[in-house]
Amino acid sequence: MPNRLTVLGIESSCDDTSAAVVRWCKGSGAEILSNIVSGQTDLHAAFGGVVPEIAARAHAEKLDLTVEAALRAADLRLEDLDAIAVTAGPGLIGGVLSGVMCAKGLAAGAGLPLVGVNHLAGHALTPRLTNGLGFPYLMLLVSGGHCQFLIVEAHDRFHRLGGTIDDAPGEAFDKTARLLGLEQPGGPEVEAAALAGDPERFSFPRPLLDRPGCDMSFSGLKTALLRARDACITREQGLRKQDRADLCASFQAAVADVLAKKSRRALAAYLALNPPVPMMAVAGGVAANSLIRARLEAVCEELGTEFVAPPLALCTDNAGMIAWAGIERFRSGETDDLTLSARPRWPLDTRQAAMLGSGKKGAKA
Repeated sequence: MPNRLTVLGIESSCDDTSAAVVRWCKGSGAEILSNIVSGQTDLHAAFGGVVPEIAARAHAEKLDLTVEAALRAADLRLEDLDAIAVTAGPGLIGGVLSGVMCAKGLAAGAGLPLVGVNHLAGHALTPRLTNGLGFPYLMLLVSGGHCQFLIVEAHDRFHRLGGTIDDAPGEAFDKTARLLGLEQPGGPEVEAAALAGDPERFSFPRPLLDRPGCDMSFSGLKTALLRARDACITREQGLRKQDRADLCASFQAAVADVLAKKSRRALAAYLALNPPVPMMAVAGGVAANSLIRARLEAVCEELGTEFVAPPLALCTDNAGMIAWAGIERFRSGETDDLTLSARPRWPLDTRQAAMLGSGKKGAKA
């Protein structure tokens, strides 16, 4: 295996078209040479969420241009690469297929190795790219499509401690924003509105905290918010600005409580393994929420575990994490051929039965 690898990553699993170039050098670690992300928010704004067909068409139109931009930003050509890594699942199948076909064409045309990457592994391995974490570490993947606790034992070995049995937190934030007339993406809008709200005004449920284990549920919380909103509208003949702020603050506090308390349980299970350097990492768009991040940091500090959160640009969907996960596979001698297929479902922990939110990345609509 060479002492230096330069890999192009391609990501198109949902509504972000992304291409990146990452270089790894033995002894000095990894460097992101470029990471281009082209979003589709405007295309889906009128529909209240991601429309799979529109997303797939946009990926097909943007992929070659995004790859070209990533190579140009890295000041490299295809012949300067050692391999091409691409998200092969899980995700919206049309978008994943667009990325896989683009990667196959580039690999065949340039005579480069092809490496298929699990999108969730990209998120889970990002702390190794940004912070050089050693195995094993605890990962909370918390985003619009996924929420699960994973013990990351190796680049291809993950143990799921628990996850959502229904909606992921990011999806719940987006739906809350729609219910309250806020713009998308909902997470930042709900957080901003919550700043002026009273988190104790509405007593929302904390689902599954009365049960052992690390599984979570957010669907009932969303329903409780809907009922509280309707009660406000009936009482006030409309939804006042303060009502909206209090609803956002109370909802956000409930999500933060669930994630913090379930993180405590996940950390207890992880620490029972006596890891040499205890680490907990978080990735996904919801990791940008300042209240949730502060609560997770407090839990880690209390239990003597270092808390790691990659930069936001690398927490949300991006090709830099895909390129890095590809490097991890390629360094282990793993590649794919042109029969690589797109997969709508692809759980990380294949030793357990798949659960909702652990292996499928779905539309937000």
